Formats: sequence, structure tokens, C-alpha cells
Amino acid sequence: MSSVTQNLAEPLLRAPVRNVEATGSRQPLFMKPFLQLAQACTPDGAELTLHAHDVHFYLRVNRQPLMGTNASESEKILAQLACEGLRGKPGVRVLIGGLGFGFTLRRVLELVGNDAHIEVAELLPQVVAWNREFLSAVNGLLLEDKRVQVVVEDVFQVIARAPAGHFDAILLDVDNGPIAMVQDGNARLYQAQGFAAITQALKPGGRVTFWSASTDHAFAKRLGKAGFKVATVAAKAYAQAKRCAHTIFVADRAG
Repeated sequence: MSSVTQNLAEPLLRAPVRNVEATGSRQPLFMKPFLQLAQACTPDGAELTLHAHDVHFYLRVNRQPLMGTNASESEKILAQLACEGLRGKPGVRVLIGGLGFGFTLRRVLELVGNDAHIEVAELLPQVVAWNREFLSAVNGLLLEDKRVQVVVEDVFQVIARAPAGHFDAILLDVDNGPIAMVQDGNARLYQAQGFAAITQALKPGGRVTFWSASTDHAFAKRLGKAGFKVATVAAKAYAQAKRCAHTIFVADRAG
């Protein structure tokens, strides 16, 4: 997911999550335990914890699962759809809203050239620090790529202050969807205010992609009314999944 944002405590308990994780308190004796690696307190007082289990890592908020490295396919698809027209294009600029466990960043770096500039906006400094300290073998080392700039800030502010036509693509994975938001302030990203800011920040013909835990026809309709050409793409949580659990909204700015 996504970036973990400020108002995490109560909304996350209501929102769907992308992680596939055993939640029962009774586990077979042969199973390896969930190990807590780090803990932090968010600005609103929620408990944010990083865990390891066997070869995977998990992020929890107030003991509720938020994301895991075992379910990263939709994050890669988010990047694939955003950057599919950028391969071979020189000097592209991409903004990723939400670092998560870095799978979206990895796929973007695979798709763009060596002279690209990728800005990653992550609200919580702990998420950035944990990627560097505990997740170097996952995607943490990518933060040192010369093409990557990490900004610890609300992605809306990054979009709002961007020069006109600055980004070729914007990828937003800061919520569980247009309805199930983890921060009330993020609502503006899914309304007219956010659409206007995104339109201004994108180059003509540029693309924005939104990660969502579920489909939302009303949101797709709002994007269309705002002048975007919209497509809705179903995405699996993990490559071997039998069904698509998530949705990627793809919106192109008029050229």
C-alpha cells in the first residue's frame, strides 16, 4: 500500500486490506512465529509495527494487518499501467505517492530509463527508515538509486506545488480506495480539488493511476467528468491468485 498516512487508527479497522496473513492466535507448533522488528507511534497515536515471518515482512496498525511482502502483485501492476508508455522515453519524471514495501518503485525503475527522475512521497519517516534498515534485501536498496528522490511529505502537497506539466506519470497508493481512506484529508485526492491539482502537475497526455482495494464506479465517473480518459483494471493481490481482488484506476490527461 501503500503509504501509511496520519489518521491510521480507526479508519483502517474499517477498511479492506491487501495483506494475506494468518490472524488466528493459535498456530501449529511447526509454524515460525511473527517477530516484531520495530514499533513507532503515528502523529495521531496509532501503533505502527513492522513484523517478520519466515521470508516475509508485514506492516500492522493497532495490531491490524495493513500490508505484506507476500501480496505485492497489484502494486507492480499499478506501476506497469502508469509507465507502459514511458519505456525508451528520455528524461521522464514520475511521482509515486506511498512507498510501502517498495514494489511499485522497483517496477517503475525497471520500466524507465537511466536518466529518469522518480520522486517518492511517503508521509511517515518510519516507513522510509524501516525500508532502509530492515528491508534492504526486499527493495530498500532502491532508495539509494541515483534516479530516486524520497520526500517525507503528504503527496497532495507535492502534487500541488509541482510546476505545470512536470510529471509524465503519477502513481497513488495512499489509501485502500476512494471510499476506504486511511486519512480524512486524502479525500481531496479523489475529488475535484485533487483532480485539478493532478491535471496541472501532469504533462499533456500524462497518466495517473490509483490503487484501490475494490472497484468504485462513482469514482471512475468523477474522473471522466474531470476530463480524464478513464479505464478500470482488475488486479490480483499475488501472482498465483485465482481471482482479482483489487482495482487500478487508469486516467489519462487530455493531450
